[in-house]
Amino acid sequence: MFTLIGIELYKIFRKWRTYIGFLAIGVLVPIIHIAMLYEGKNTIDFMTRNIQQSFVFVGNLLNTYLISYIVLTSLTVHIPFLITLVAGDLLAGEATSGTYRLMLTRPVTREKFVTAKFIAGVIYTNLLILWLAIMSLAVGYFIFGVGELLIIRGDMIIIFEQKDVLWRFLGAYGYASLGMTVVASLAYLFSSLVENAIGPIVSTMAVIIVFVIISAINVDLLQAIRPYLFTNYISSWQLFFDNPVDVNEILKSIGVLVLHIIIFFGATLIIFKRKDILT
Repeated sequence: MFTLIGIELYKIFRKWRTYIGFLAIGVLVPIIHIAMLYEGKNTIDFMTRNIQQSFVFVGNLLNTYLISYIVLTSLTVHIPFLITLVAGDLLAGEATSGTYRLMLTRPVTREKFVTAKFIAGVIYTNLLILWLAIMSLAVGYFIFGVGELLIIRGDMIIIFEQKDVLWRFLGAYGYASLGMTVVASLAYLFSSLVENAIGPIVSTMAVIIVFVIISAINVDLLQAIRPYLFTNYISSWQLFFDNPVDVNEILKSIGVLVLHIIIFFGATLIIFKRKDILT
């Protein structure tokens, strides 16, 4: 199995599209840091405009933690697209290039074939989130340094001490990796149904966008559906920045995401085992 996973990783990182996500993050995050270097004070003033008459803020509020938090909020809509570029191509790419028969004539079962590709896709997903974390925290550290983290949640402002922040980011990035694995699993499922990678990419993004819109519309009927949408739990990394942290809610969200991964991968396995390999 390790050999198969290694082969699949080699195939993933041999394709230029694999590096689009890393390149996009490598360009976008420094741009955000540079923008905040010049406009960050205005952002802090805007965030605290309602309480500036009552409180005096001291210390380094414009720091790598604040900017990393802002970058992480883009996770729900933007990062999934970078994930689907690779996950949607894992099976459909083999069909497009006509290598299914060649791959499956080796002494490898379909279960191992599908599982190895899935694990390789999960590794790519986690590496992309790790790259996001490194670019956000490391680049910001050298430009802004560290300090307290200021967060506005509705009408509430939370300021975390510097020593109380890093573990929250580690938890949030770990949770984000799990959430993006759900996206990769869904794209992988769609990839097993077609013979072109465009379909899984578009289908996965369409599902995410529709689910996000449904969650955002404040209508009772749609709000009743919201707990059953996996996109509602992808953004639960923000729970790590509550005070106190609701551990039970985090565990519940993790359970929902893991269940979706199992369902999507299980469906992929069933579909591929019954699939007629014609190319």
